[in-house]
Amino acid sequence: MNLLNGRSWAFALGAVVLCGGWALADGSKAEGDKKPAKEAASFGILEAMSPEVSQAKSLEWFKAAGKADEGGMKAFDAIWASDKSVLEKVTETLALGDPDAKKLLDEARDVSLPAPTTVPAVIKDAKKSAFFRANLALAYARALAQRRIHEEALEALAAVKVEDAVDPSAFLFHKAVAEYAMIRKDECRRTILRLLDDVVDAPERYKMVAAMMHFDMTSWQDKDLAWVERMQKNIERRLDLSRGGPITQDMQKKVVLQLDEMIKKLEEEQQKKQQQAGKPGNQPRSTNPQNDSIGGTTNTKGEVDMKKWKETAEAWGKLPEKERAKAMLELTRDMPPKHRELIETYFKKLAQADSGK
Repeated sequence: MNLLNGRSWAFALGAVVLCGGWALADGSKAEGDKKPAKEAASFGILEAMSPEVSQAKSLEWFKAAGKADEGGMKAFDAIWASDKSVLEKVTETLALGDPDAKKLLDEARDVSLPAPTTVPAVIKDAKKSAFFRANLALAYARALAQRRIHEEALEALAAVKVEDAVDPSAFLFHKAVAEYAMIRKDECRRTILRLLDDVVDAPERYKMVAAMMHFDMTSWQDKDLAWVERMQKNIERRLDLSRGGPITQDMQKKVVLQLDEMIKKLEEEQQKKQQQAGKPGNQPRSTNPQNDSIGGTTNTKGEVDMKKWKETAEAWGKLPEKERAKAMLELTRDMPPKHRELIETYFKKLAQADSGK
């Protein structure tokens, strides 16, 4: 994240945490991002269910599920006698009382299994109780978040109401994290605002991370190099999940098209500079073709680097291993470490996609 540093960051973070979401709401209005009236009308004060109420609701559901025999009640009591969080106790109760819920959560946590592509029907089943569906969706989304499977996590949370969750702060926090990772700026900002404004007992760690995400998003701009970096991280995440299909390919095309636009703009600026210096505007950048090829030695900042980035992305799958190493060295030579690591990882994923792995 590109976060604020030093005293200014500490002061700004403290202001947001202490004052709730007021600062975020004020900033949103300044940028013209208005909350939809329909959504605002549904907002209200949210609070975590007390352990007593959560246990009572869990027991009511457990009995309705037909699991409250002697053995079932012994297991139920053991869960609620533990020192786990309320959300964890509710989650274990749902898994104990419903085989489908247990199977669903086990699969979501199993990193050896492929990422799901749809939200399970049990979460959408209107015949199930709202308590069951909301808290199963929350537990499911938390498990998917550990594997960076943000698409289905968001869909699961969208199928239920936060008011039915025993821990509204966890619900909104994981929703915001998924939206942030998927570069859904406006949605994430509204979720953070609700977390800070409407949840009266949100943990400080949730508030701090939410404020950090918000301040990072204030620097986001569309179609700049930072946008390209964020898109690449999202593409990398999808490739890690073996999601190299049409959606990921479309994202890759958008990145390449944006690089084309940036290269074109840089070339136009370079031509203007040459014209002002009395040089022909369409003069080639180099008389040596090798200087403009991947792995060349041209040191012109900006223009040639951007061109190499695009050319490398397009030709990566066809380059021999030695040429890849040479191209990567040239491409990342003057970049900060975090950018070098990002680009190296990105092109490795491109190679895997090209080879069908």
